[in-house]
Amino acid sequence: MTTVTDITTNWIGFLFIAIIVIIVISLFFRFVPVGLWVTAYFSGVKVSIGTLVGMRLRRVAPQDIIRPLIKATKAGLDIDINELEAHYLAGGDINQVIDALIAAQRANIDLVFKQAAAIDLAGRNVFEAVQVSVNPKVIETPVIAAMAMNGIEVKARAKVTVRANIERLVGGAGEETIIARVGEGIVTTVGSAAKHTDVLENPDSISKMVLKKGLDSGTAFEILSIDIADIDVGRNIGASLQMEQAQADKNIAQAKAEERRSMAIAQEQEMIAEVQKMRARVVEAEAEVPLALAEAFRSGNIGVMDYYNMKNINADTKMRNSISGSTERESDE
Repeated sequence: MTTVTDITTNWIGFLFIAIIVIIVISLFFRFVPVGLWVTAYFSGVKVSIGTLVGMRLRRVAPQDIIRPLIKATKAGLDIDINELEAHYLAGGDINQVIDALIAAQRANIDLVFKQAAAIDLAGRNVFEAVQVSVNPKVIETPVIAAMAMNGIEVKARAKVTVRANIERLVGGAGEETIIARVGEGIVTTVGSAAKHTDVLENPDSISKMVLKKGLDSGTAFEILSIDIADIDVGRNIGASLQMEQAQADKNIAQAKAEERRSMAIAQEQEMIAEVQKMRARVVEAEAEVPLALAEAFRSGNIGVMDYYNMKNINADTKMRNSISGSTERESDE
């Protein structure tokens, strides 16, 4: 006879088995994406369950491979699933590559998966490149200032219409190089003009000159046209440079004049110092005259009459000098 204990034990065993079955089924559906396989099968993508499980083991999300593959298959593209997985593992964007291949196919552009994958891994937007190849893109340059030969500044802004070159997307220069080269061409063309009015009257001369230089060589684009969107007259740089040069010459002349003035003052001070030294020597010599006279009186070399005769001669000399000085002043007057 079955007891309550046996019934309880049976229910616990049944519950334990049910939990194990649920866990096993969850793990099965976790590693075996049956729903994705069914979607792929009815979408015309032939992929095995083992391939999907292998993706799980290689840490690849199967939906990231299968869904782009379904899109490519519906578009009529023949792409190997191994190539998609390899590109995914390399860090590429599979959806972008598939979209680019579909767009290229619709536009009759010769683009294969390996080339699109290489462009994507090179860091470029391959889908945008295909769009630009079909629908050319307009790149607008900043305002570029250049000076004509007559010294007048000319400011120009250009619009460059480019088309992507699929074959040069890997290793080719980007938009920055195009803008830099166009700017260099504008500066060269304006700088070679004799007058700024020549450029203002014929702005298309800039476009023709720049296009002749082959600025798209080595870039990922093909330049279709260069149009001058805006052109204006700037400063008179030649006159400004001449004014700055004149001011610099003036400053140099003032500096040299100040230098000569300083040298003249220094020479004058030296002459004054020399005169003062000579006067000091004269004063010293005059101070020795009384001593020499006293010594001559004591030694008897000069008498009193000789002394008075010398004084008379000195007085007569001073009178003659004063008379001659007054005469010169009267003649000058």
